[in-house]
Amino acid sequence: MLEAKLEEAGTLKKLLDAIKELVTDANFECNEEGLNLQAMDNSHVALVSVHLEAAGFKRYRCDRPMPLGVNLGNLTKVLKCSKDDDECTIKAGDDKDVLNLVYEAKNSDRIAEYDVKLMDIDSDTLGIPDTDYDAEVTLPSAEFSRIVRDLSALGESVRIEVSKEGVRFASDGESSSGSVLLKKDGEPGRVKTEKERKAERAIARGEEPEKDEEDEEEDEEDGEKKEKKEKEKKIKKEKDADEDVEMDEEEKDAEEFKPDSDDENAEPSDDEEESGKKRKKKTNGSSKPAKKAKTKAKGKGKGKAKDEEDKPVFDFSMNSHVSLTFSLKYLVNFSKSSSLSNTVELRMSNEVPLLVDYDFGQGYVRYYLAPKIGDD
Repeated sequence: MLEAKLEEAGTLKKLLDAIKELVTDANFECNEEGLNLQAMDNSHVALVSVHLEAAGFKRYRCDRPMPLGVNLGNLTKVLKCSKDDDECTIKAGDDKDVLNLVYEAKNSDRIAEYDVKLMDIDSDTLGIPDTDYDAEVTLPSAEFSRIVRDLSALGESVRIEVSKEGVRFASDGESSSGSVLLKKDGEPGRVKTEKERKAERAIARGEEPEKDEEDEEEDEEDGEKKEKKEKEKKIKKEKDADEDVEMDEEEKDAEEFKPDSDDENAEPSDDEEESGKKRKKKTNGSSKPAKKAKTKAKGKGKGKAKDEEDKPVFDFSMNSHVSLTFSLKYLVNFSKSSSLSNTVELRMSNEVPLLVDYDFGQGYVRYYLAPKIGDD
C-alpha cells in the first residue's frame, strides 16, 4: 500500500504541467525512498527523470515497491480540481486499479476526493550512467526561459558554447540570427566529478560517503599522519605543562613580597568616588538612544544580506571548451519547470546528452537531450 501526503498540491501540479507535453503515459515507481518517474518522449530524443523524496512528504508510507501507471493528461485534469495550497494525499492499494487523491483545504472543512484509473505500462527503467561533465552552468531559471524563448523565434536550433569568455547561446535562422553571451568576473572553476557530487549528497543527508580502494588507502595514510601529529602534540603539551608549573612557583614567590600600596582592597578617596558617580550618570543618560540606533541599523543590514543570498546568480565551471547544438523546441519545454526552482543547472560534454537539472526542496526533475550532429 502507498500513502503519501504533500503539504501543497501546487508542487505536483507544477511538476506535471512541466512534463505532460513530453510524456503521455508513464509509471510512477514507488519505494521506501520516494516516488520516481523516468520516461522518453515519442521521438526518443529526450529523457525526463523525476524524483520526489520520501522526506519531502508530510507523511509517507510504501509497504513494497510498486509501479503506478498513469496517463499524465488525466492526472493533470484531476489535479486542477485542487487549490495550490491544499494538502494532497495520494493513495494506492496493492490490489486496486485506481489512484486515489484527497484534497484537504487548510482554511475550511472542505475535503475533495478523486480517483484516476491506473494502467499497465510496459517500460524498462533506463540506467543513466554516471558522467563526468566538461562544463557546468548555473543560472536563474527565469533567465534561461527568456533566452530559449527569444531565440526560438529566430530559428529551430541553438548552439550552446562554454569557453573562458563565458557562456554563449546562439541561433541562426533563415532570415535572422542572434546570440546571448553571459559573462562573469574571474576565471571559471573546475567541474566536480560525479564521485565528488555523490559524496556531497551523502554528507547532506547525514550519511557516510561511499569509498573505494583508493579512498581507503588514502584514509590509512591520513590515519598514520594524524596519529603521528597527535603524539607530537601530546609531547608538546606535557612539556608546556612542566613549564607552567615552574612559572606558577615563581609567581607565588613574587606575591609573598608584594608591597602594601598595591593592595586591591584599598578604599578609593572622596575625589575618586565623586568623579566615578559623574561618569556613571553621564553614561546611563546616553546609552538607550545609541543602543536603539545600533539595533535598527543591524536589522536593516541583515535583511539586505538575506535578499542578496536568496537571489539566484550566474556561474559556470569548465574543464575544457564545449560547443553543442540542440533543438530549441525541447529546451522551451524544459524551461516550463522554472516554476519549481529559481535556479537551473546545465551540464555538458562534447558528444554527450545535455543535462538540464531543476533541483527543488522536495526532489528534482532532470531532462536529458541528445545534441544535434551535422545537419540532423
